[in-house]
Amino acid sequence: MNQRDEVDRLVAAWKRERPDLDLSPLYVLSRITRIARHLDIARRDAFGDLENWGFDVLAALRRAGAPYQLSPGQLMQETMVTSGTMTNRLDRLEELHLITRESDPNDGRGSLVTLTKSGIRAVDAAMEDLLENERELLRDLSSKDKEQLAALLSTLVTEFDSNSD
Repeated sequence: MNQRDEVDRLVAAWKRERPDLDLSPLYVLSRITRIARHLDIARRDAFGDLENWGFDVLAALRRAGAPYQLSPGQLMQETMVTSGTMTNRLDRLEELHLITRESDPNDGRGSLVTLTKSGIRAVDAAMEDLLENERELLRDLSSKDKEQLAALLSTLVTEFDSNSD
């Protein structure tokens, strides 16, 4: 078999050592793992001091639309983290003046988290950098290839997500 990439080389070695195994999942999932590493680097570069978790919180607020405000519970759902983790993240983002927290006028026990102007600028700049980096990662794929890949990955992630509920 023609070895196109590192995964082909690894699978060929496993086939030689363990011809009894069905190694077909490695062709897909090992490539996804390798792509994820490249994506992590691209995101780290795009987010700079913001870090992945900070971008996730600010992006959830930005996607909510004006007034860029959500409850901590909504943010927990959007970012899939625990209450304690969210509190820590909000504390850190508030120290950086990227968000504010205030009492929820509709719920005396609740609070609302709002993006500041600095937060909007930070998340917008990070998003622009991220898209530029991600476009570069996909540069060798045609538009049709990207559409097909997106559809296949959607099928796969939908299955994973439905099994994690």
